Formats: sequence, structure tokens, C-alpha cells
Amino acid sequence: MTHRAATSAGADETMAAAVAKGRRVLALEGAALYQLAESLDAGFAAAVATMLEARGRVICAGVGKSGHVARKIAATLASTGTPALFVHPTEASHGDLGMITANDVVIALSKSGETSELSDLIHYTRRFAIPLIALTANAGSTLGAAADIRLIIPPAEEACAETQAPTTSTTLMMAMGDALAVALLELRGFKSDQFKVFHPGGKLGAMLLTAADLMATGDALPLIRSGSGFIEGVAAISAKGFGIVGVVGADGALVGVITDGDIRRLIASGRTAATVDDVMTRTPMTAPSSALAATVLRMLNEHKRTTIFLVDDGVPVGLLHMHDLLKAGLA
Repeated sequence: MTHRAATSAGADETMAAAVAKGRRVLALEGAALYQLAESLDAGFAAAVATMLEARGRVICAGVGKSGHVARKIAATLASTGTPALFVHPTEASHGDLGMITANDVVIALSKSGETSELSDLIHYTRRFAIPLIALTANAGSTLGAAADIRLIIPPAEEACAETQAPTTSTTLMMAMGDALAVALLELRGFKSDQFKVFHPGGKLGAMLLTAADLMATGDALPLIRSGSGFIEGVAAISAKGFGIVGVVGADGALVGVITDGDIRRLIASGRTAATVDDVMTRTPMTAPSSALAATVLRMLNEHKRTTIFLVDDGVPVGLLHMHDLLKAGLA
């Protein structure tokens, strides 16, 4: 075997070993997550009820890797309708305890339940009767014994058995936080339009925009009355610049549309038209103004259209062009 072949074979073996190790970690953590799901009990329900009834915020606290998880849980709660913030236990001992009020609920994270930095925070919650939820693997620990409610993660093996670095345990804590957030979200009836308020930027914000957020309205709408002359319809298309005009009845309801393409096809056929009704499409594709902009974009793509009227109760209230959706970051 040549040196190059031997090197290649060695690299392949290394890659195969890496994949095998990765799969072992994911399988181990996946099994632990299933164990966590099976272990949920009245403590979880009590934690959700306590946070749901709180007049203040949910304070998440932890040190080290548990602190990173606590930050993420606080961020997830805050973005899904449950006011929350992260307080570092060390900073809490140096004045940040003043950020925690009697109306709040505290979730303290520690796998061992013996994290010394949590001591002042625990005493503070006991002194002022602030509900304390322990997220730990040790129910009998100092934290577990002091807490009003205990969320116990199962004693699953850490993925790095040699060092016992927090891996599986932090995954379980993260998942518990997600479970709490989603349970609260659904019990509050928190909807996508409320979620959008907390996520105005980036791809997620764009995906939560509605058609009403982007549509052209009022005088910008290209509309013409049914029975109007064909030449008037052509002029209306040109005047507004959307390449389309909506035809409305006496009651203001949309009864059809005419596009640039309809006019080209009419001319190519050698036919003539006296009124807009002679050439309009009588069953145009429409969407409600409350539809997600992403849904409207999908409709346009599927039907190979560039514009669509937004109709509420039969009346055109807006118009969306593909370019408006693209500029909003939906593609």
C-alpha cells in the first residue's frame, strides 16, 4: 500500500470513528430526553401553574453551563409571552437581588443542587416568600430541599463519561425549559401575531408578517367599476403600475381582474372588447389580508403569479406584489 493510500485509509477510519461517536452521543441524549418526558409529574404542572399565575416575571438563575441554559430559558419564555429575565447568582449577591420582586417566580438551575453561588438567592426567596422552582438532578440537595417545586431531571449518563462535562444534563435542562415555555404559550393562547411583536427583525420576523403588513391600500389600489369601457381598464392598469386592475361591482365587491397578460392574449387572438367585463377573469386568486405573507408568497409561486388582491368579506382591501414580499426578506 502506498503512503498516499495509507493516509487516505487512515482519514476514512478517523471520519467513520467521528460519525460513530457523534451518533453515540445523540442516541444517549435522545434516550435521556425520552426518560425525561416519561418522568414529568405533578411538579411540572405545579411549575406551569405558578408561572401562569405570577403577576411579575420568571427569574432564571444558574452558574456555569447551567447559567447558559438559564439564559436561554429566560429568552424563550420572554419571546413566547411569559415575561422573564436572567439574573446571575454572583451578581445577585452584589445588588442584583433588588431586581427580584415579591411578584416574581424564581427558577434556579443546578444539576447537583449544591451550587454555593445560589445560596444568597435561595435565602432571599425564602425570606420574602418568592416561589422557588428547582431544576436539578438531586431532589434531596440544598436547592431541592429549599424549593417550593422541584423539576427533577433523570440521572442520565453524561455523554462525556471520562470528564463528566455537562452534556446530557444541560440538554435535559434545556428541554425542560422548552416544555415549560410551550405549555405556558399554549395555555395563554399566545398567537403568531403576538409572537411577531417580539420578533420584528430577521428571517423569523419576516415569516411572521401578514399580508396586511405589506399590502398597497387606498388610492394605490388599481380598481375600476364593472361595466367600464375596455380602454378605461387599460388606462387604469398603466396608471397604477402593478400590471393588474381589479373590477368591482356596485357594492364594492371584487368580481374580476384584468392583467397585462389578459390584454396581450386578447390582442393576439384578434378579438375586441367593449367593456372590462368582456375580458376580465371572473374567479381570480385572492387571499385575506390576515394571511401570513409567507403563505401568500407560496400561493404566488404555485400559481405563477406576481400580484394578488387581498379581499376581506368580498371587498378588495389591498394588493400585494411579489417584489414587496421579496423586499421584506421572505425569500
